[in-house]
Amino acid sequence: MRPLSYARPHDAATAVAMVGRNPGAAFLAGGTTEVDLLRIGVHRHDLLVDINELPYREVEELPGGGLRLGALSRMSDVARDQRVMARYPAVSQALLLGASEQLRNMASIGGNLCQRVRCGYFRDGISACNKRDPGTGCAALEGINRGHAVLGTSPHCIATHPSDLAVALVAFDAVVHVIGPGGSRSIAINDFYMLPGDAPEREHPLGRGELIVAVDLPGDVIAARSTYVKIRDRQSYEFALVSVAAALEVSEGVVRDVRLALGGVGTKPWRATIAEEQLMDGPATQEAFERAAAAELSAAEVREHNAFKVPLAQRAIVRVLAGAA
Repeated sequence: MRPLSYARPHDAATAVAMVGRNPGAAFLAGGTTEVDLLRIGVHRHDLLVDINELPYREVEELPGGGLRLGALSRMSDVARDQRVMARYPAVSQALLLGASEQLRNMASIGGNLCQRVRCGYFRDGISACNKRDPGTGCAALEGINRGHAVLGTSPHCIATHPSDLAVALVAFDAVVHVIGPGGSRSIAINDFYMLPGDAPEREHPLGRGELIVAVDLPGDVIAARSTYVKIRDRQSYEFALVSVAAALEVSEGVVRDVRLALGGVGTKPWRATIAEEQLMDGPATQEAFERAAAAELSAAEVREHNAFKVPLAQRAIVRVLAGAA
């Protein structure tokens, strides 16, 4: 068994410094992913820095009607916050559909955004996996890839990003705030997730010791009419085959505004910009929704077992938009 040290600093500066100067250190919040990966040997940290005493647990008002979600807020608390439910129902629904009650009571918002992929080859510790061991290959390319991505893939990785919450946040242009050894900065949520390209082991633009402290949801009237739909193999806390976060504003039969993001199909939470552009200022009809969905999935690269995700995602998009209209 690998030796493991534990620290629980009382201020953010100390926590950041401890992780920043030790390449083998990692932050620990709810631990619902980190502890699992340590147990199975995928993560090999030698120091866990517990950040649960840091003051990032609140949901706060922002000017213009937006909300700031503290990175240490628990999923259950955010999902049932009356302001989140009223202003961003897709966010609340994504959180409730994302995990069991027990996990939601422990898992943090920041940890949810940084959770690792659920690819079996990544987690078995022995298969070729460029994300776990760069340069070893990707066993999923010719293996069991039913749950893998069809958008944003590369010859080096086709693992699907697992977070439900991130899909809803991407749909509404959330902003991630971090602090680190070099100070503080803000990252647009869509830029927070990186395509695998030639370096699938790098999933976020975070530097050593950088810590998520909050996520901002901008004030946006359309978000109050949003919804999140998740399609999975079984109606329990399963990962999405396809999910859709969407909001639609229609006036006199014409689409005036639309937000659309997909989960379960991309190597990152997938903002459906092609579909959005096709729909804007066009008719809010079944035929228009079908054309936009087909255009968004036109770049899909399917494998032996996951080709079904393309028509499934198209139908899911049409279903959600038709309901919203």
